[in-house]
Amino acid sequence: MATERLGSILNHLTPYKSGVSAITQKNPNDIVITLAIRTPLCKAGKGGLKDTGLDLMIYTILKDTLRLSKLDPEFIEDVCLGNVSNGKAAYIVRAASLAAGIPTTSAASSVNRFCSSGLKAVQDIANQIAMGSIECGVAIGAESMTEGGDRLEKPFHEAILSHPDGRDCMQPMGQTSENVGRDFNIPREAQDKFAAESYMRAEKAQKSGWFDDEIVPFTTKVKDPKTGEEKEVTLTKDEGPRWGTTYEALSKIRPAFKQFGDRSTGGNSSQVTDGAAAILLMKRSKAEELRQPILGKFVAATVAGVPPRIMGIGPSVAIPKLLAKLNLDLQKDIDLIEINEAFASMAVYCTDTLKIDHEKLNVRGGAIALGHPLGATGARQIVTGLSECRRQKKKILLTSMCIGTGQGMAGLFVNEQL
Repeated sequence: MATERLGSILNHLTPYKSGVSAITQKNPNDIVITLAIRTPLCKAGKGGLKDTGLDLMIYTILKDTLRLSKLDPEFIEDVCLGNVSNGKAAYIVRAASLAAGIPTTSAASSVNRFCSSGLKAVQDIANQIAMGSIECGVAIGAESMTEGGDRLEKPFHEAILSHPDGRDCMQPMGQTSENVGRDFNIPREAQDKFAAESYMRAEKAQKSGWFDDEIVPFTTKVKDPKTGEEKEVTLTKDEGPRWGTTYEALSKIRPAFKQFGDRSTGGNSSQVTDGAAAILLMKRSKAEELRQPILGKFVAATVAGVPPRIMGIGPSVAIPKLLAKLNLDLQKDIDLIEINEAFASMAVYCTDTLKIDHEKLNVRGGAIALGHPLGATGARQIVTGLSECRRQKKKILLTSMCIGTGQGMAGLFVNEQL
């Protein structure tokens, strides 16, 4: 005990040699992750979760969080849900958390920053713990895209539309993808090759069982669209990966947004998906007190803005901003990277602009092959990334995504299961 105490004191007195040494030190006030799980990702409208409402999805993953963590729910002080499409999300997460067994003395809320909502929920809980507002909380990202998307139903007020950037916030995501492809000369060929690689990696990961320790089986009911008959099913695998997908096959797919361009297709864009993920966070001292396993450490997250019409380039701005704050070098210090593949156009742009080693990027495939349940992705990336860090025995994980209306977000984590 005395030796450990002395070591802790010396760590505080010794100047950091690099950003890595600073973020990998272990201190009682660190914000740590003790559980990170997700549902299978299912095709919206026709997959295994098409008849499962957002409420049941959230309730079930909270029940699984309590069951797998074996944590007394009395310790959970807040639940934060990242969700994009459902305007009743705040009602749903509160009701679902109470029904799952979290006491009335806890609280619940929802956040929406489009595709980063899951990471935003994690940041919200982590910040509350860091400030001493709470000691333990659950962050969820969940989306039923079967129930609806995030399209605007009517134009903004003319005062907003008179401003070019304000008006551009109304551009459909497909249009922004074509803007990125055209503005930065990212050819269809490069986009299809990137997409083929995503499918190949997801196939390899699925066949190898790499997803097994991040996915919790989900039992629900599915209705036959022809007969109306309901049957109970247990979902265990992601539905997005299409084994055997090749560049040649992808190159034959017709453009998805012909009115805006001819480079983005259904094959090189993210899939429309239902799914959820949950992250349990607390202080390191609390985790040790409660004998909770420490999977990793939340270090920091940040956001940045870009022109709305090229929203896909968001990670190329958010990532350098975050790493600069932490004195980290992308090429030298980061072991694994998860960037949301909203479209191959933005994924290729960010990879090339940031000079990312593709061997470190989306090792298990990304949203093109796995799917992109809007509010869930930011949390799902953490689950997948930490699992891949454990498999490879790597330490530093970076996650990022572009965000509709012209934003980017990035988060940094340290794997402690080496």
